[in-house]
Amino acid sequence: MSVEHLLLEGYLKQLHLPSFGQHYRAFAEDAARSQQTYPSYLLALANQELQERDHKRQQQRIQAAKFPRLKELTDFHFAAIPTLNMPRIFALARGEYIQKAEPIILVGQPGLGKTHIAIGLALEACRQLHRVRFYQAAGLVNELLTAQENRRLDKFIATALRQHLIVIDELGFIPFSTLGAQLIFQFCAALYERLALILTTNLKFADWTQVFGDEKLTLALLDRLTHRAHILEFSGESYRFKQRFTQSLSQEVAYDLAQPAPIAPQPKAEPAESS
Repeated sequence: MSVEHLLLEGYLKQLHLPSFGQHYRAFAEDAARSQQTYPSYLLALANQELQERDHKRQQQRIQAAKFPRLKELTDFHFAAIPTLNMPRIFALARGEYIQKAEPIILVGQPGLGKTHIAIGLALEACRQLHRVRFYQAAGLVNELLTAQENRRLDKFIATALRQHLIVIDELGFIPFSTLGAQLIFQFCAALYERLALILTTNLKFADWTQVFGDEKLTLALLDRLTHRAHILEFSGESYRFKQRFTQSLSQEVAYDLAQPAPIAPQPKAEPAESS
């Protein structure tokens, strides 16, 4: 390698331009073959640098969100939930609700794909370089209780407010203690109109007192959460149950086909009559 190349790559490292250092030779060869201008060559290199930086930042956002698993909106089986408005969900994926700090509430029985849609929307937000944090509702309450016990609740909420979007999954599966209900109310009240929230629940709004216990607190929380909210209702038979049933049926059929056919019993020969 020539001294010029060594110096150039050293300078590019100091300038934190790793993509320039990785691609400048290949891009230069392509530019020479196609007789590109110097500005066109530099523009192509700069564009590559920006694309790789954005991709790296997207991956950092996805990792920081702490998703339990990754789910794409394009992989959701919308035909299984015909009442779900697919164009509306993909419109939400553009992210305007995040700029407006609007909630999205996904309501319906278990097994209908609420968590899939919630993660899919949040994943798109990460790709738009928004800061996202995913919580299971029960886990969030435990973290709030720990923060309260250690006198770090204000710091915990301040950290949450640095996000652009928070996802709270599976609200309603486990009832909260009185203190837990008060803390999650305080948490959601602090987020109200300051950042976007995606919430999934298996309970109708009228049944939320089963989780929070206190009717006044429940009504106050619903008043905040449903204000300007996008509410998506999931109805139908559990998609996961249908998948498991279909798989089980297929396995049973495959097992039956693999078994050898039963051998029909041979008729016994009649003894010869004596003459």
